[in-house]
Amino acid sequence: MSKTTHHNLIIGQSGGATAVINASLVGAVQTALGDARIGGIFGMLYGIEGLLKEELIDLRRQPNQVWSQLLNTPSAALGICRYKLQAGDPERAIELLHRYDVHYLLYIGGNDSADTAHQLTLAAQHAGYDLQTISVPKTIDNDLLFTDHCPGYGSAARFLALATMDSSMNTISIPSHYPVKVIETMGRDAGWLAASSALGKRDEHDPPHIILIPEKPFNAERFLQQVEGVYQRLGYAIIVACEAIRDEQGQALGAIGQVGTDAFQHPLLNGAAQYLVELVEQRLKLRARFDKPGDLQRMASNSISRTDRDEAYLVGQMGVMALLAGENDKMVTLVRHMDPGRDKSGPYACTTGLVELAQVANAQRLLPDEYLSADKTMVTKAFYDYALPLIGDPLPQYPTLEKIGIRQ
Repeated sequence: MSKTTHHNLIIGQSGGATAVINASLVGAVQTALGDARIGGIFGMLYGIEGLLKEELIDLRRQPNQVWSQLLNTPSAALGICRYKLQAGDPERAIELLHRYDVHYLLYIGGNDSADTAHQLTLAAQHAGYDLQTISVPKTIDNDLLFTDHCPGYGSAARFLALATMDSSMNTISIPSHYPVKVIETMGRDAGWLAASSALGKRDEHDPPHIILIPEKPFNAERFLQQVEGVYQRLGYAIIVACEAIRDEQGQALGAIGQVGTDAFQHPLLNGAAQYLVELVEQRLKLRARFDKPGDLQRMASNSISRTDRDEAYLVGQMGVMALLAGENDKMVTLVRHMDPGRDKSGPYACTTGLVELAQVANAQRLLPDEYLSADKTMVTKAFYDYALPLIGDPLPQYPTLEKIGIRQ
């Protein structure tokens, strides 16, 4: 492909929306607008579904001020989809790309989206069509391989750390009312989000006291013993549980409230926290309640991490640069750099790299053992060193009153 020729670019957003996915879109569009090698800049409405339905918009003709405004706007401005390519879809997509003379494709999403981008690359090669495809990473689950972390995770982690601190304050203020609280987080098969709830924890008395993640099979008796132990010590207990935790037979606790599956056959779960609350009430005879932040953890604008936003912009920018450099069938990665001679708690810096899409598509990175305590119900210092730089500004530290009695 001659780099002196103008080529049209198309961009799509896919998977779950995040607080910073639009920053990646802005990074990509502003970079494309500034390079004469790119002609038209098109957007798919609702991801690959929009392309297949020929629902496209002209991004080059948008008002200039919209890009600076979108930089701090949560959710997905182009619209997203959870659509698994069906037989004939890749071929139709290539036909449409040919019709619009698109030779550059940028797809912003997670591991399922990486698979979609990879399939389009293969279809283009089979059809003999000159197409370059780059995937831009995005997922609050933080489970993509070959990247240090994923844009979207830092902001979601910040939200959950703050939410755990804030929600716990009510329990602490009146422990006799509902002494046990369960906070349920998102997370399909990995516990990165649940683990982030501990980022505001400064000592063993601070919440959360127990973290339940998919990497550790759930055992009811062990869990109840832990809850009772914390309750006896503090008078209350705060548990953070990933929605996808499973028992020792592999059955999701949330299956009692399962509401179907998505297009990729991932279960849509709705009952882990409810199950745990009922278990505590029935077996320990303690009043319990649960909080489920839901979509807020994905895209709360008041919890956007500046580090996360800047890196989301960066990967969008570098996605376009990779296309212009002739790269194809790759995903942009974030590469952490530390000052030589310092440990992982030293100054944080991040650059980018590239990895083959075939290595990323449909694969997951779980929490490594070094980030978890021996019983896998709490995080270690190594996790704090890893995650704290990603959430931006330091978290607040709430004071407590000294229990100083009145002298008469």
